[in-house]
Amino acid sequence: MKYSNQEIIQYIQEENVKFIRLAFCDVFGKQKNVSIMPEELPRAFEYGIAIDASAIAGFGDESRSDLVLIPDAETLMLLPWRPEYGRVVRMYCTISYPDGTPFECDTRSLLKQAVRDAKQAGVTFAFGAEQEFYLFKLDEAGEPTKLPYDHAGYMDMAPEDKGENIRREICLTLEQMGIQPESSHHEEGPSQNEIDFRYSDALSAADNAMTFQTIVKTVSRRNGLCADFSAKPLPDQPGNGFHINMSVRSADGSDQLYPMISGILDKVEDMTAFLNPTENSYLRFGNNKAPGYISWSRQNRSQLVRIPAAVGPYRRAELRSPDPTANPYLAFTLMIYAGLYGIQHCLKLPDPVDLNLYQADPDTLSKIKKLPQDLSSACRIAAESEFIRRYVPASILHIYCNK
Repeated sequence: MKYSNQEIIQYIQEENVKFIRLAFCDVFGKQKNVSIMPEELPRAFEYGIAIDASAIAGFGDESRSDLVLIPDAETLMLLPWRPEYGRVVRMYCTISYPDGTPFECDTRSLLKQAVRDAKQAGVTFAFGAEQEFYLFKLDEAGEPTKLPYDHAGYMDMAPEDKGENIRREICLTLEQMGIQPESSHHEEGPSQNEIDFRYSDALSAADNAMTFQTIVKTVSRRNGLCADFSAKPLPDQPGNGFHINMSVRSADGSDQLYPMISGILDKVEDMTAFLNPTENSYLRFGNNKAPGYISWSRQNRSQLVRIPAAVGPYRRAELRSPDPTANPYLAFTLMIYAGLYGIQHCLKLPDPVDLNLYQADPDTLSKIKKLPQDLSSACRIAAESEFIRRYVPASILHIYCNK
């Protein structure tokens, strides 16, 4: 739903909305928000709402702690799990300094700029997200455990799949909020689940990925469970992937998929610290359909990039290395600029690797470049990358690589 500021104010008055959540995220993609009352909304639109950001990762210290949230009217969403009386809505925000200067660590604004740069270059990107998560039981004190809710397998059904009704509730909640899920199923791990989204523009896709994790965690808790989006929750089980589907077309409608893939393959090593930002992320690589090498193929889930069996407007490339701990605004920003690099430099796509890399012999694997094997290696590569320094503000690069 897209509204003007005045339409939002009228909606708040007519629909008995009592709380307005102004949402944003830190540089690592962790959701934050502050609630205001309806009377404060006109001021929020005109001047913004000041916050003390000194305790938020990457947002400064006590010496320069004031930041301002400006709500984006087009992102209005009613939170359907809140009471009918005294309704609650949410809007995402742009972050600035009190003098109006854009805040350099506002990753949502970085993605907006990437979209504008792509448009100026004559191309439009679309994204579709697939995020995996585990459902774990809570202990007697209501704290999360690592005990799976079920032990079903890939695409199993109830009664083995105990998460079926929870996924259904999640999908219905997403629909109520105007987000269109495409499919949902049980994944390979015990109580591991996946819900996929229909593709959309980059900013909407990133906003929806953020909203999705909030909904999953909220619905899971309402059902007495904990949703775990970490990259490798259980040591001997499949990790959680954040598979990102991406397509691109020029202004004349022509498909630029191959040069886009070439650009991503060329820059993925530089981007890995932002696509996989935790030590735990690297325990997932190289097994259970998680890539370990920089390669591509068609319909091959052992590769970093695959081209799924789809045609026409559904033709896309799937990047399989990111995990759900990535900040989607940063991830999509870097993927857009990497794709643009490939298109603008007319990069030739390397030969596909049409074999199962999990079963390949050591001699074959030795000829394929590996993804970074740990966070420190990924951070070193990012810090030395001209590509990263061009598109990631120095303050964000410092925060990621000096944790």
